[in-house]
Amino acid sequence: MGAATYENSLSLVFLLLFFLSIGVHAVGGAAAYSEELLAQGKPAVPVFEYLHSARFWFESFQNWQSEFLSLAAMVILSVFLRQRGSPESKPVDAPHGETGGG
Repeated sequence: MGAATYENSLSLVFLLLFFLSIGVHAVGGAAAYSEELLAQGKPAVPVFEYLHSARFWFESFQNWQSEFLSLAAMVILSVFLRQRGSPESKPVDAPHGETGGG
């Protein structure tokens, strides 16, 4: 499992960051939306229900900061992690001394 995990580490980290960001947004957004609803005398909304709302998806697509974060993550993580078959990546199974890592 170790080699397969490392060979796909870049994809795995990006998937993890994607789902983590969706989760954090859902929890924080549900809390903020629930505050608004409580101020209007309406019941709070659970996170799972908020995750299925149009408001959640509108906010997700309008979140320009996530674009900057994803670009920074791609640049930084692609330097340290490898994806087998990627033209930008050194050969995953190449010894460290052969890749110029010295």
